[in-house]
Amino acid sequence: MPTSKPRGQYAKGAERREQIIQTATDVFATEGFEGAALKRVAELVGVKEATLFHYFRGKQELLTAVLSERDRRVLSTADAAGTGLRLLAPVAERNRKEPGLTTLYAVASATASDPGHDSHPYFVDRYAMLVAELGEDIQRRQESGEVRNDVPAQALARLVIAAFDGLQLQWLYDKNVDMAGGLTQLIDILMKPPSGK
Repeated sequence: MPTSKPRGQYAKGAERREQIIQTATDVFATEGFEGAALKRVAELVGVKEATLFHYFRGKQELLTAVLSERDRRVLSTADAAGTGLRLLAPVAERNRKEPGLTTLYAVASATASDPGHDSHPYFVDRYAMLVAELGEDIQRRQESGEVRNDVPAQALARLVIAAFDGLQLQWLYDKNVDMAGGLTQLIDILMKPPSGK
């Protein structure tokens, strides 16, 4: 009997943590993550701002959890939007509609290069996963003759990811930059030209 209470408390705590992550992801997407954003998250969850950090070690852990949730949401729509190379332009379009999360990603990725940073493992794992998955997609396309094969698949994957991040960074400074269009153009360049051309 005594063990049922802690389990219930643990489940309640896990539910509240998940509620905070979902709410923060939605708030940061449109309002950004600076200034009064955390206060707004706390209000929507129904707690004081300081209470948020009973569920997270600090702000950076919450921000990393939000970035993970952003990734999860993208993956949940992957089949409808396509996979591999074909998923990139729809993801860029989604990022355009969520400027707060896009800014959070750019800031966090730039500051997390220090191995002691709380978000460092998240970005190391994320880039390794992206290169591996995109590299597999490119290799399949190379084997079917759909993508140029004069450059190794993993190298192309890294270049495409670098282009994605670079276009996204330029867009943060100039909203006229067409991230999705730029990625589509890059992917068209990678595609093997039709026979006879």
